[in-house]
Amino acid sequence: MKLAIWVAALALPCAAAAFEPTLPEGAAQSAEAINPATSYGLLTGPWKDGKAQRIAIEGPRTDSAWRLRANQMTTLQILAPLREQITAAGYHILFECETDACGGFDFRYELGLLPEPEMHVDLSDFRYLAARNASDYLALTVSRSSESGFIHLTTLAAQPIAVAAPTNPLAQNRPVVELPVTPLGTALETQGSVVLEDLVFESGKSTLEGEDFPSLAALADYLSTRPEARVTLVGHTDTIGGLEPNIAISRQRAESVRNRLIERYGVAAAQLGAEGAGWLAPRASNQTPEGQAKNRRVEAILTSTPS
Repeated sequence: MKLAIWVAALALPCAAAAFEPTLPEGAAQSAEAINPATSYGLLTGPWKDGKAQRIAIEGPRTDSAWRLRANQMTTLQILAPLREQITAAGYHILFECETDACGGFDFRYELGLLPEPEMHVDLSDFRYLAARNASDYLALTVSRSSESGFIHLTTLAAQPIAVAAPTNPLAQNRPVVELPVTPLGTALETQGSVVLEDLVFESGKSTLEGEDFPSLAALADYLSTRPEARVTLVGHTDTIGGLEPNIAISRQRAESVRNRLIERYGVAAAQLGAEGAGWLAPRASNQTPEGQAKNRRVEAILTSTPS
């Protein structure tokens, strides 16, 4: 099974041929997001002491995810043949790691992967690889559930971002140009909602832990280019404690995210609402600490889109 990676030229020099993986039998593409010009931090080291080594890249980016249903291969068995293909294509491996050696939870949420359920990551069993070929880069993540394997490939071409000069520099009234939708924006418009995966909340608390979040930057970028769009932030909790206090905490979490988007990222207040669902909509079992952590989340729901 092949994937032809499309890259928008935008009047820039053509990038080198993108990597086209040959996937295991039965692999089905679950999602794809294309951004012709974006910034990305390619992780090239483990998450340690609150940070990870990375390479800043600007240029076209494509994210693709596949699911291998009823596939019982281990993550290494899934990754190994893809790694051979990557090196055979002339790529140099920059970094490779597995689960805890990567940095676990924090590392995974810095990857900017396509959201669940298209790309599932078991925080106790995933592998990551970063590679470079001339001006092309890629990031490969593999994981699995109890009955399926999952593959996520991010490909990037480092290119200068060309800004077209206006034909009349003195013109004051210029038409608004609609910018390309980010991967997060694509998920919002196709699925109706997206989990802001990199946000961290402690159990029973509504304070947003951390300073900068790629998901909030991406949501702010989307809303800035879609001024008519309206998003409701919905907070969720684990099942520790009663329903009413958890609904209150979940609403406070959503408000915390809303305030951060307004104050730090400059999102218009009128574009954002905040609600709380408590523990009424879990996405994982609350019987384990890992499941509880996944349930403490905020989702963005697209409630109104540009006409």
